Amino acid sequence: MNGIALRRAVKPKKVTSRILRNEAKWGFLFLSPWIIGFLAFYFLPMLASFGFSLLNFNPAVPDEATFIGFQNWQRALSVDKEVFLSFMRTMRFAAISLPIGLGFALLLSIILNSKNVIGKTLYRTLFYMPSMIPVVATVLIWNGVLNEQTGWINVLIQSVTGIQAVGTEGLRWLADPKLVYYAYTMFGLWGVGNAMIIFLAGLQGVPTEMYEAAEIDGASWLQRLFSITFPMITPVIFYQLVLGVIGVLQYFLAPFVLNQGTGAPEGMTRFYMVYFYKQSFTFFNMGYGATLAWLMFIFALIVTILLFGSAKYWVYYASEER
Repeated sequence: MNGIALRRAVKPKKVTSRILRNEAKWGFLFLSPWIIGFLAFYFLPMLASFGFSLLNFNPAVPDEATFIGFQNWQRALSVDKEVFLSFMRTMRFAAISLPIGLGFALLLSIILNSKNVIGKTLYRTLFYMPSMIPVVATVLIWNGVLNEQTGWINVLIQSVTGIQAVGTEGLRWLADPKLVYYAYTMFGLWGVGNAMIIFLAGLQGVPTEMYEAAEIDGASWLQRLFSITFPMITPVIFYQLVLGVIGVLQYFLAPFVLNQGTGAPEGMTRFYMVYFYKQSFTFFNMGYGATLAWLMFIFALIVTILLFGSAKYWVYYASEER
């Protein structure tokens, strides 16, 4: 009797394990296109680029490639001062554009999530539409908007404040080293609609019962905002922060379209990725360019790991126990 009972108890476990194995097989089968694509188009090219970083390689004359070990890495880390300067320009721009961009997107989402705003659907559509415009077109549009003589930003500033902002003495947004980063930040604000929609989705996921309970207890709007709204959407803020950091570290298109990588004004827009592009595709120093790409990848990976490590101190997940 004991043997029969034991077999009956073991049999369901075997059936369950067989089902799990079948599910795992089908899971890997459906994932196989992504796995193959990742290996073919991401992982193997990354390995190849690391191999290029150990070579003196010019794609125009591939037969003359020579193995030089870590000389490219030594040059980038200790000899080429422009690597550090371009990196610091990127970080300085990130310190300006990232907080303004995320803050503006969050502010718009809070306003458009309010019950008192009339025509919210229309405003959401209007704010989202510019993010659908190609980045090159956006840069060219804002190049005209910020023109020191005819741009309507300077015209608006002069009409409102009376300060001379138009003409030869106007604000030179794209030619003044003190203003150019704020001008480039405006390019980003034009396409903030995508981040706004994501923040808006997070805000609408906050339980209304919490607001009602806080309102009954006499909490003001600001108290509800800082005590309920912000803590509840910290996962969305964290997600946007990670994407924003990675995106700003790769900032390239706007300065390249406007200045063709010259770094004008006064080298302020020769960001890290612009310098990488010039080394790789202008001077055809592909081995050194691969080294620069790997250095940025390593830095972005470290920053991302630090952000994920800090998340446990300020990001709240409702499904997790604290």
